[in-house]
Amino acid sequence: MHKKIIFPFVFISILLGGVIFRAQIKALFIYDSRSINKIQKTLLIKEELTIESLAKILASEGIVEDSKNILEFAENNGFLNAEFSPGKYLILPQTQMSSLVRGFQVDSTGHGKSEQKVNVLFNYCRNIHEMAGNISKCILADSAEIVEYISSEEFLNKNEVTIEELSSLFIPATYKMYFDLDAKEFTDEMMLIRNEFWSQKKNVLLDSLGLSKVQVSTLASIVYSEQAKVSEEWSTIAGLYLNRLKRGILLQSDPTFKFCWGSKLDGAERLTFEHRDIDCPYNTYKYAGLPPGPICLVPAIVLDAVLEPELHSYIFMVAKPGGGGHNFSETYTQHKLYVNKYRKWERDYLKGKRKKE
Repeated sequence: MHKKIIFPFVFISILLGGVIFRAQIKALFIYDSRSINKIQKTLLIKEELTIESLAKILASEGIVEDSKNILEFAENNGFLNAEFSPGKYLILPQTQMSSLVRGFQVDSTGHGKSEQKVNVLFNYCRNIHEMAGNISKCILADSAEIVEYISSEEFLNKNEVTIEELSSLFIPATYKMYFDLDAKEFTDEMMLIRNEFWSQKKNVLLDSLGLSKVQVSTLASIVYSEQAKVSEEWSTIAGLYLNRLKRGILLQSDPTFKFCWGSKLDGAERLTFEHRDIDCPYNTYKYAGLPPGPICLVPAIVLDAVLEPELHSYIFMVAKPGGGGHNFSETYTQHKLYVNKYRKWERDYLKGKRKKE
C-alpha cells in the first residue's frame, strides 16, 4: 500500500525538480559539450572582448559550430557580464566548453586565464622610435603610443633621465610578454628588467669605473656601434675609450658623427671628412667626453663587457684589412702603419669592385 503511494510522489517530485532546475540541468549538458576543432588553433585577438564578440570569433574560427552555443552556455553559467581579455590563445582540439569560455575570462593579473605570452623582441635599434616600431609588431600598443608615453615629462622625471638619455633605460633582447600590453604595461615590464640587470655586483663595478648607469650605456653604445660582430673585442674597445676619457683625449669614434646624420648615411660605403665635420653634440671628433646619450640601444652582454673592460694601454684602433676585427695601438706611429695598410686594402677593394661593375 505504502509503495503505491510513494512511487507517484517520487515521480511528481522528479517532474517538478526538472521544471524548477531546468536551466541548471541544461547548463550541465552544455558544460560537458566540447569545441569542434580537430587541430590546435592559435587565436591572436586584438579588440576588446564581450561574450558576444568572443562567440562570433570562436564560431568564425571553426572552434564552435554556432555562436549560440557560447551565448547559451554563458547565459546559464553567469558569464554574460563577465570580463574577457584580448591576447594570444591556444585552443586544443575538443576543449570542454567551460574551459574554453573561462580561459578568456580576466583573472587577478588582468589577463585571460589561458592567455599565452608572445615573443617581444627588439635587437639593434638606434633610437626609441625604432624600438617602438619593433615592439608594436609584437604587442597591442602602437609605436606612437609607446613613444608618447616614454617621452613624457612625467616619465622622464620619474626615471631621472633626459630625452637624450632615454634609450639607456631599455635593454634589447627577446622577452616573453602578454600580447595585450599597453605602453605603460610594456614599459613597467622593461623597468623591472632594467632594475634586475643593475644588481648589487654591477653597481660595485659601476662605482669602480666612476661612471653613471647612463654613461656606461652611452659608452657601451659606442662600443657596440664600432663592433657588432666580434664580441671578443668589446672589452678591449671599452678599455681603449676609457683610456682616452682618463687622458682627456677626444674619443674620435666614427659611429658618433654618423649618428648625427640619422639615416642619411645608411648604406654609405665610405665615410668622408665632410661627414665628420658635422657640428653636432654627439660628434666625438668635435666634442670632448661622452655624447649626451646612447647612440643605440645596448644588449646586456655589451654592458657587461664595458663594466669589466680589458686593462691595457691602447688609445688607437682601426679596422683590419678585409673587415671583421680591429688593429689596436698604443702609439700614433704604430696606428699610422695600420691605417695605411687598411687604406691600401680599401683602395684595391673599391677599384676591383668598380671593374666588376
